Formats: sequence, structure tokens, C-alpha cells
Amino acid sequence: MDVHRCRFVPYPPSAINALAFSHPSSLTTSSKGPPTLRLAIGRANGDLEIWNPLRGAWHQESIIRGGKDRSIEGLAWTQDPEEEDKNGFKVPGRLRLFSIGYSSSVTEWEIATGRPLRHASANYGELWCMAAQSRLPSTEKDDTKTVNGVELGITRYQSIVVGCADGSIVILSTADGDLQFQRTLTRPPKRQARVLSIAWQSRNTVVTGHADSTIRIYDTRNGQQIRQMSLGAGPQGGPKEILVWSVKCMVDGTIVSGDSTGTVSFWDAKNYSRLQRITSHKADILEVAVSADGETVFSGGMDRRTSLYRRTAGSKPGEKKRWAEVAHQRFHSHDVKAMAVFETKKISILASGGLDTTPVIVPIREFGKEHHRALSALPQQPPVRSVPSSRLLVSWWDREVSIWRVSGSAKKQGAEAVLEGLPQPPEKKLVAKVLLQGEESITSADILQDSSMLAVSTLSETKIFRLKEKVDGTITLRKLDLPEEMTKFGAKHLHASPDCKWLLCITSNNKIQLLRIMRTAEPERVPYLLPRPINLRRLARKPTQFNYLHGSHGAYDRSICRVEFSSDSRILVVGDLSGHLDTFVLEGHEDLTQDPPVTSSRSNSRSSSSSSSSSSNSDVEAHPTLVYAQHWRRNPTAHLIPKLPSAPLIMSFRPSLTPLSSSSTTLTNGATHLHPTRHTPHPHSHDLPHGESRLFILTAEHQIYEFDILAGQISDWSRRNPTSTLPSDFRAIRDRAMGSVWDVNPTRQRIWLYGSAWLWMFNLAQDLPKPSDTDDDDDGDSHEGFKSIKDSTKRKRRKGMAQMLTHDADGDDVSGNKRRKETESGAGGKIRAHELGTGIGRSVRRTVGPDGKDAKIISLDHDLGTDASDLEEEDEAEAEAEAEESSSSALIHLRRGEPTTGIEAGKDVKRPPPYWGTYKYRPILGIVPIGSRSETDGGVEEEENDRGVEVALVERPMFEVDLPGRYHGDQEWQERKDMGDLVR
Repeated sequence: MDVHRCRFVPYPPSAINALAFSHPSSLTTSSKGPPTLRLAIGRANGDLEIWNPLRGAWHQESIIRGGKDRSIEGLAWTQDPEEEDKNGFKVPGRLRLFSIGYSSSVTEWEIATGRPLRHASANYGELWCMAAQSRLPSTEKDDTKTVNGVELGITRYQSIVVGCADGSIVILSTADGDLQFQRTLTRPPKRQARVLSIAWQSRNTVVTGHADSTIRIYDTRNGQQIRQMSLGAGPQGGPKEILVWSVKCMVDGTIVSGDSTGTVSFWDAKNYSRLQRITSHKADILEVAVSADGETVFSGGMDRRTSLYRRTAGSKPGEKKRWAEVAHQRFHSHDVKAMAVFETKKISILASGGLDTTPVIVPIREFGKEHHRALSALPQQPPVRSVPSSRLLVSWWDREVSIWRVSGSAKKQGAEAVLEGLPQPPEKKLVAKVLLQGEESITSADILQDSSMLAVSTLSETKIFRLKEKVDGTITLRKLDLPEEMTKFGAKHLHASPDCKWLLCITSNNKIQLLRIMRTAEPERVPYLLPRPINLRRLARKPTQFNYLHGSHGAYDRSICRVEFSSDSRILVVGDLSGHLDTFVLEGHEDLTQDPPVTSSRSNSRSSSSSSSSSSNSDVEAHPTLVYAQHWRRNPTAHLIPKLPSAPLIMSFRPSLTPLSSSSTTLTNGATHLHPTRHTPHPHSHDLPHGESRLFILTAEHQIYEFDILAGQISDWSRRNPTSTLPSDFRAIRDRAMGSVWDVNPTRQRIWLYGSAWLWMFNLAQDLPKPSDTDDDDDGDSHEGFKSIKDSTKRKRRKGMAQMLTHDADGDDVSGNKRRKETESGAGGKIRAHELGTGIGRSVRRTVGPDGKDAKIISLDHDLGTDASDLEEEDEAEAEAEAEESSSSALIHLRRGEPTTGIEAGKDVKRPPPYWGTYKYRPILGIVPIGSRSETDGGVEEEENDRGVEVALVERPMFEVDLPGRYHGDQEWQERKDMGDLVR
């Protein structure tokens, strides 16, 4: 691969202002959270990101784009109560997401479409903070009260309380699926004290933090103020007032606050007196978070610290436990502004974010024993496209689109310039730039492969531009007219077909529309669009059923997330978040002698309907829209393609070495098209595509599949290489994949996969090594009989009672048993034992005998009170995993036609490994091919040609992002750039 490293592409990530999990913590839940669990991230540019924890995989499912002068300053989730259908079955309540941001209105979002669902505003000031009421347990009944014929709230629904800049506090009702003003707790005081933070202590009590050094308690039933606590005067030499930036409430009602003096305060739940205060930060504390059991507190602030507090036993017998700062660490390089906590029995994580734009996942219960994990600040779907034949690179962000021309290999261009006596050409040149009018940010963009047209879309509109190159190499743009249907709706996905004849638009409500691209006669060849779009319908599938207690996101799991055309542009595949694939094929052969399709009222009424019933689907199939003797229809074998275990991240057809043109394909009688008759005045062929139809798929859990779309089955390569054969290094990658690039020739079929911090190659012309060839046995003994006997003996010893793991003085395991695999808490991986060392709460040194020769290091990580049933479950899980691995290995041998036993079973032909990976490039915004194959192959030696495909690798390092000045404390070295700014 010939790589051009590009850092000139503008894409500034935005600061994180708010974080919120869709579900509250539940220590009684044994899983890693409900399947509907999501993390919402609000950014300063108005973007709203939805992340799926996915059992530790952390997949960015969607981004709801913001706009000009928009910002997300607060987030809150609620869940409507479950209902019963006509058959008496419980229907899960809908999960709802709300936000505020530099305005006087609260916005509810429809995450399935990415659009605001409703707004609630009234005669109150700018909103600064918000909080959702705790959910009523399903075992309790509604306690709706009526006074003088007026209903005072429905407790089954969650209310939302907001704090305003003028000091007023307002409660909004979410009852009956609406968002309405309910009441005002307090009017703006004469001396306005801005409400900076707010939290629910109970379902009827609200705690607020103000900008006048006070914390106030209100009763939401009567609107009366229960108590006002003062933090005193500000520090000497500083502001007189203390700003209470954050308040949170523990499960027992204890109030925790963080203020502008860097102090964390703990307040009694009943008499509201201050129990303790700890000054742990050197600057303002902007956010605090509490664990589900109330035993752990985190704080983050302007000094970039994340501090951990825990209850510690008193030094004297009978003394109450007190809070103490036990650790602090700098996970962020700038201010920490937002935190959110989620915990179950198997997951315990803290999500944090701030001005450095990077979300960080920190373990809570395993703090200090597990690594933290930094998620990518860049989008999951790369905002870059390319035209290899013209060496054009297209990028977009916010409301701006840039088109660059990247020069060829620097070595080759330099040599040619020297020989011809010309100056060396620049490595890149900005040839065009587009700034969209309006306030909404761009959701998607694409450029035709002949560089004749550019398509750009927001959620409200789609615009098409004609591109024309000038003599000096720059490109002029001219806006083209769109069909009437396209002007009414925007698009969240745009994708042009490789043959430059079709433009795919996925609308915000997940409609699939295809536009036919035509061109005028020679010599201008001006592109234009036919006025009638083609609407395709997906298979009607039942929504995924979840436990009614987990809530529902509605049709969100059916949101289309990936689209792809085949290399001959005659197969279309769309994938949604639930893992379903819908495939369509283009039947017939192009006949430009026929008239273009004419818009009819019948087709318009049918296409405008959003019904997905079987009758509508059959009607569409019975009356297809013919476009020059061709029409799109559902793939006949679509029902044979199974549902993926998770959402697809990458879908890419194998390129064809001998591409077929639909217009050049002839029928068996030698004619290029059918002739009209009396009964068929507009004949069309029903021939299906017969080109390359193998689709490579990588899911959100990094499982690899390849389907033969026309055959409706997995390909031979995928049958011989299941997910269990993937290299362990690839399976250990935590950052999700972002895109792919093919490098195909007669001797190799390589696909390059990449994420924000890694680049990986698979050669699909070879089979992957079997797991036994890549995974070393930990005990150094590969005999299966000895291994099974030893493991069964290990399980029998562990069923008696839980025992501590013992080590010798050098730290080596002397127990003779493998340490059981511990589940991770949802953040990073386990820290190795030799990296932990000896510390408080980790391990102790035990000496036996007067001389101390038999000293041992005993680990305290294992719980002495482990239940025997838990161990039996672990043993059963281990046995099932071993049996599955053994059967998988045997199945791989059978699929590849290799013997499973005997001498020949272990023999393999020596050849280069079919994979390769690197972490050299980071962070990667996107990788796109640049330069045509003919340009790469022509005039070069064979050794240079073996470099493979030529790509532009777009990097966006965080140190090049312009961020506001950060806090520098005592005894901290400042960067030269900061020092230079101070001098100037």
C-alpha cells in the first residue's frame, strides 16, 4: 500500500458538555446492562451522539447533527410506564431523550429519525441545568392525588425539573407521551441567583446549587423551600460568592456537592448539615458522580483531575466511617465537564468528558486494577470521499465541504520535475469549497466517480452541484434542480453508484430512494436527474422483543446505518442497527431508446405511503418503475440471508477484476434489447445480475462474514474461515472499525480495515491459520487428553470453597492451577499483576517461620466469600467454551477438506501469513483510494507495482486541534506554545 499521510483536512472535534445513560444503575441485575442501554453524548456544536456499550465493545450507532449557534448543555432520559395490549401482554414503555442548550426550551429527540420531536418553552429564563425524576419501582402503585378536582401529578411518569439563569425552577410533565409545563417551584428572586446544578433527592424533593454560595432544598408537592445551606464566603483574594457547579444525591439521600473552591462537601440527608468537606482540586470542581451503592464518589474539574473518594473506617473502635480521597488521575488533557455512572453486578463504569473532546470510560469497582478506555472523538463513519481517477479528496464538517487535489508520489513527481526543469508540484491543492446556507450541519455527502457531480445533504434538504474543471485546475460548482419529492426531505445517507448512474438517498425516516442520473448529448455531457425517484421497500420484520422493564427505543433498531453498491452497480444492500440486511437487484438491460418514466398519481400516492404491509410490498413488486427497460426489485434470495448478531460496521463488495457493464451485455439472440409488441409496448428483461456478488461484512462485535448475495448463502471463504479463526491480536482490538479499502489483482485479494488507531490487512485469497496454530498453550502441553484431565481436576478442587491465589517471593504462580478468567467491568482490560505491584488492597507479604525464608505474596483480589454456585456457573461456562473451541476446530478442518486426525492433520504449507496490522497511524479520520490503477501501474518497475493500492490516509491528531487555554497548577511545566502566547 502506497500511503499519503494527510493532515490538512479540517475536522475540529467539539467539546463534550453533557453525558447521560438511558437506564439507572441496578445492582440486582446480573447482566452487563439491558440490551436497550445507550449512552448519549452532547457536544458544544449541537451534535448528539448515541453510543451502544455492547458488552464493552462501545459502538457509536448514530450522530444527530447540530447546527449554527447550537449547543447541548444538559441531557436526561426518561422511560414511560409499560402498558398492556388488547391480548393482556405488557408492552415496554418508550425511552425518551431530552436536552437543553443556551435557550429557554426543552427539546425531546426522536433518535430513530434524528429530528426534534417536540419543544417545551414558557415565560422563564435561559435554562442552565436539568434532571429527570427517579423511576417508580414496578412493584409500587400510582399514588395520584386530587385536590379540589385537580390532579397533582402522575407518579408513574417521570417529571423533568430545570433550573434557569434568573433563579426560577420549573417542573415539566412527560405524561401521556407529551412534554408540558406543570408548575413553577420558585419565582425569580429579587436578587437573582443563577441555578447552576440540580438533582432529585427523592421523587418529591429537589436539591439545587446556586451561584450565591447556597444549596437549597424544595418540596415539589407544595413548592415550599425546606432548607437553605450556605457554603460561606469565597476564598480570600478571590470572588465573594462560591459557585456550586454540581450536586448529586446518594441512594441513602446524602447530598454531595462540588464548588468553585475545589471542595467536595457531604451533607446529611435529614437535617441537611455539612458532614465533611475535602479540598482535593486546585481549581473549580465542575462535576461530581456517585456510585450506585453510595460508597464511591468521583469529581472532575478544571485542573484536569479525576479524583476518587471512598468511605474509610475510623481509627478508633466505634468511630463512624469518613470520606477520604484515595486516588486521583488525569484521564483528560483539559477541563472535565460531564460525568455519568452505570452499574450492575457485572459492569461498573464512569463515563466522563470535557473540553478535550474525548469520552473516557473509567472502571469504578475495579479502579486501579483495570485500565481506563478513551473512546474516539472522531465519527464512526468517515466524513471523507475520493475520486481516484481525478485524485480528488472530498471532506466535510459542520456546513462546509472542501475538495482537494492530492498529487502523485512525491518521489516520482520530484524526478519528473527535475528532468523537465520545472518546479516541483505541491502535494495538495484546495480546488473548491462550498458553504451551505442555513443553520443545519451536513449529514452526508458524496461525489460521482467521474467527478461530474457533488451531492450534499442535511436533515431538511438535499443539494446537487455540477462540477466543472477550469484550466488552472480549480473546480467551479453550479447548483442543479432536484425532483419535488427530494426538496421536501433531507437525507442522512447519500451514496453514488460506481457507474455514476444512480444516487441513493436514505431519508431521515429511513426511506430508500434512488435517483437516476442522466447526461446531455456530447460534447457537454452535463449531468441531470430524472424527475421521478424510485422508492424501494424493505422486508417487513417484527421489532426486536425485549423485557418490558428494559423499555423500548421504538423503531430505532431499524434505522439504516450502512449502504453499499456492488462493483457493477446492479446490487444494492442496506443494513440496519438490528443486524438485518435488505438486498435489491437491478433487472434487465439498459435501453436508452425507450422514453423516460412518467410520473403518475398512482405511483406518487403509493410511494408517498410509509406503510410496510405485505399488500403494499406486493403492489410495488407487481408495478415496478421502469427506467430505460430496467427496474429495481427485491433480491429473490433476500429471505435466505440471516440476521447478523450485531449492527454492520463495514459492508463492501469484492471488486471485480473483469467488470461487467449492464449496457454491453447482450441477450442469447444477439440483440441488445427487446422489441415492443402489441401486448408489451414497453418490454423489459428479467435477467438478474451475474457479476461479483460476494459481500464482506464486519459487525460491531468485530465478527467477519462474507455472503454471496445472489446465492443467499455465505461464501466459500467465510465457510472455511469462521470468526474463531481470526487472529487473537485482531480480536483484542477495542476500537471499532471505521472503513475499508480493497487491493485486488490476479495474485491477491486484500482488504484493508482501519479504525481510529489501527490498520489491519486480510488477504482473502488465503485461509486464515487455525486457532491451534496461532494461540499458544499456556501450559506448554498440547496433548488434549492431558489438558482435559488437568482441567477437570482443577474444577474439582475449586468446587469446595474459594481459595486465595498464592505466589512465591518472585511473584510466580506456585498453585499449579490457572487463574480463572475474570470478567471485565466494561472499561479497559485488566492490568497485569506484575504492573500492579504490592500496594494497599492488592496483595500482602506473608512470612512463615522465624527466618522468613518461606515468604509468599498473597493476592487479595479474590473474594473469600465467593458463592459455590457462582463457581459452578463459571466452571460450566469454561467447559462449554472448551467444548465449543474443540468442535469449532474440527469443523474448520471439515470445511477446508483437511483431515481432523492422524499425521496429515498437523501439516500446513509454509507461506506468508494472510494478515498484517499496525498501530503506526493515529488518530485516523479516514482512508480513501487516490489515483487510478492504470496510473499506478504504468511506467513503474515491478517492485514498485507490488506496493499495492495508493491511498490517502487522513489523520487528525488532537494536538493540532485549537482548544481554549487550560489550567496550569504549581510545579507544572507549560508547553512552549503557551509560553509563547504569554510572551506575546
